[in-house]
Amino acid sequence: MSEERGHEGLQVDTVDPTAGKSIVLIDGVCHLCQGLVRFIIPRDPKGRFMFASLQSEIAQELIHMNGIVLERGQLSTVVLLENGVYYTESAAVLRIARRLRYPWPVAYGFIFLPPPLRNVLYRYVARNRYRWFGLDEQCLLPTPDIRRRFL
Repeated sequence: MSEERGHEGLQVDTVDPTAGKSIVLIDGVCHLCQGLVRFIIPRDPKGRFMFASLQSEIAQELIHMNGIVLERGQLSTVVLLENGVYYTESAAVLRIARRLRYPWPVAYGFIFLPPPLRNVLYRYVARNRYRWFGLDEQCLLPTPDIRRRFL
């Protein structure tokens, strides 16, 4: 919670809707990435995850504010922001799985594999995701029931 000055010079409290949440940034036009969001939401009954498209202004602000460096500026990775730390590629996916409803936290055991080994498969899928799963002309438009989970 932070304090800001109102129009009359009065102090007002503002609530950060992302406080205590993990933020998942995805390629908003990628069907596989959209599917990841649709996979996470029903397996995250506590609503710990919030989402934004990497193409959005809010995601660009988060990337800039958190010093996130995306390889070649590409949208080829999922980005997870947790407690001021960001994760990409397989580390992001495994950390997401860890916080979902059982049995998905079991997948977090793969975190012990060396990242270069884990990321070989991740990068292969990322390179081919548009061809295999397709893409939209515009970013995912969330349905009214899940809109509150989007930044």
